Amino acid sequence: MNLTPRSRPFHQVDVFASQPYRGNPLAVVLEAQGLDAAAMQRFANWTNLSETTFLLPPEDSRADYKVRIFTGSEEFPFAGHPTLGSAHAWLDAGGVPKAEGYVVQECAAGLVRVKRDGGRLAFAAPPMTRFGPVEAPVRRHLAEALRVPATDVLDAAWLVNGPEWIGVLLGSAEQVLALKPDFAGMGDLKIGVIGPHAPGAGSDFEVRTFLPGDAVTEDPVTGSFNAGAARWLMGSGRAPEQYLATQGTVLGRAGRIHVSAEDGEIWVGGDSTTCISGAVLL
Repeated sequence: MNLTPRSRPFHQVDVFASQPYRGNPLAVVLEAQGLDAAAMQRFANWTNLSETTFLLPPEDSRADYKVRIFTGSEEFPFAGHPTLGSAHAWLDAGGVPKAEGYVVQECAAGLVRVKRDGGRLAFAAPPMTRFGPVEAPVRRHLAEALRVPATDVLDAAWLVNGPEWIGVLLGSAEQVLALKPDFAGMGDLKIGVIGPHAPGAGSDFEVRTFLPGDAVTEDPVTGSFNAGAARWLMGSGRAPEQYLATQGTVLGRAGRIHVSAEDGEIWVGGDSTTCISGAVLL
């Protein structure tokens, strides 16, 4: 049962870009106590952003706060840009981490550490809940939905760490940028596509992620997919232990995802900027 609507602190944060309004926006409701899932889902649908988060007191004593993450139509156990944007908003609002050097976020996927990486934040990629080769019929479906020859798909894998991503590897960044997918043909598949840039391009990989059936059909910048892709590509020797990926190019964005492997963990980082701060009545 929701409480009587009241004013709650609200931030809108631009994530994964050094320039404001060039990354992926996130709505963050702080002090979300008393809101039930239905109220959260309604508000997330109304914001019309890829994700909206709601910050709550932690239930786990090791965590600094608890977050619930909603798209316009469903709740995710984990997502990347909401993790960085929520940590940024919590710190902006005066949050002081319990642990030295880390913010610890509690979400449905468990505890996620967020650290300062120079002037930006980076999260430790959560474990995969499904990781492995894509079945042959699904791989054919992917090629058809992306409108590319099956031979252009160099590899495909399940990369599930919250959203049920399937990763598709193409031979070049140019192929990724040229995609004109058949969104209706995707069904309920969530597809992330990655391809390498040529040396000297200023970025190592180009990424695009497609979310048919939701409020958006292409996500500007996607932390969860990039976390899964890093584990996949590094594990197969296709990516170095530190690299830069770009995303959102075809949408006029300038997403920059900084990825590194340290002591067996994958860290995914990016810049965040608070673009709107105020209050919402919920």
